[in-house]
Amino acid sequence: MLDIQHLRYFVSVVDMGSLSKAAGALSISQPSLSQRVSAMEYQLGVPLLLRSAAGVSPTDAGLTLYRHARIVIRQMQEMEVDVVSEGGGAVGQVAVGLPTSIAAVLAVPLVERLALDHPRVRLHLFESLSGYLVELLCNGRLDMAILFRAAESSGVAIRPLFSEYLSVFGAPRVGDPEASTCDLSLLSGVPLVLPGPSHGLRLLVERAFTQSNAELNVVADIDSLPVMLSLARNGAVATISSRAVSMVFPQILARRLINPTISRPVCLCHPTAIPQTAAALAAEETIRTLAREHAPYWDKIA
Repeated sequence: MLDIQHLRYFVSVVDMGSLSKAAGALSISQPSLSQRVSAMEYQLGVPLLLRSAAGVSPTDAGLTLYRHARIVIRQMQEMEVDVVSEGGGAVGQVAVGLPTSIAAVLAVPLVERLALDHPRVRLHLFESLSGYLVELLCNGRLDMAILFRAAESSGVAIRPLFSEYLSVFGAPRVGDPEASTCDLSLLSGVPLVLPGPSHGLRLLVERAFTQSNAELNVVADIDSLPVMLSLARNGAVATISSRAVSMVFPQILARRLINPTISRPVCLCHPTAIPQTAAALAAEETIRTLAREHAPYWDKIA
């Protein structure tokens, strides 16, 4: 039977992508670490690593073991923390993922409020595109993430936070720049920079343009909100993003899209395979409190 030490070794190897680097971090010899991984492969009856001159990467079976191993290791750590700190309030680590548009509003107050109300909770904050956050969530590397989705998926439970409308940023020569709204039809043919075709926001925009019989003119696929906003500020192109971004970047012309409006649900998601700890519950409570306090940034609080 595999023990917790074997699992820690294997997770370190996969994280570093190298037996030699993992051996150095674990303070054991590389041959010894290689023998332990080989023993795991023999015991399980399947190859766990693909070895090459460039390093190592997990096989499909290795990736499955990696996901389970991270969960087991996390649960062991949380068990020790919970036992030691019984009755002393929330304590331990919690990993939270935020999309860039949400992080622009919530990241700083989340760090500050959690430190103030729960000083023994250590926050690990990830800011990234929602697609990558889903991957981290499913791999057990996040305790929770704020995502734009309305339905649960395999292994991921959702808890609604709020909904938000999207706005166009830039395009000063389109419509009335003094207005707070902009008809989507006015963006027909206007050069836009948007996230790549697989991004959820891109799919919403494509659907709305089709509904309005407007020409969607995407001149660049950019999976970076700061870059898209910088380009929109320069005036040559426009972009579409969360209305809340306008509160954080007031120097960029922003107008809520109408006819039709484009909205999306925002939910707090967590992996069902990982039980919530006191630290995770404290983080969730703080996120919900901040969402209510920042209600003017959103359109409908759940």
